[in-house]
Amino acid sequence: MTHKSAGDQSIAVSDEQIEKAAEVFRVMSAPMRLRIISCLCSGEKNVGELLTEIDTTQPNMSQHLNTLYLAGVLDKRREGVQIYYRIVNNNIVNICRAVCQQTDLES
Repeated sequence: MTHKSAGDQSIAVSDEQIEKAAEVFRVMSAPMRLRIISCLCSGEKNVGELLTEIDTTQPNMSQHLNTLYLAGVLDKRREGVQIYYRIVNNNIVNICRAVCQQTDLES
């Protein structure tokens, strides 16, 4: 499938790519998950560190982190009893920033 971009350049996009993109946007559509991504922009953090920056419960935080992890947005590593999360791909950060900047411009 080929689509035209704003610059009139053809971009080939498969149905599989569209489905994956839709899944990433679905996962990132929750405000809590955008807050988590924003907090992780400065580097990896564990659940406790995220909870000092985001007002929610530990079970709720863990559920959102797991959703982001399963979607491939976050990676995690264990150090002792702590699990540290980080953003897998900075393109996700760029997308979030672009959308936030656009909404600021429209306000």
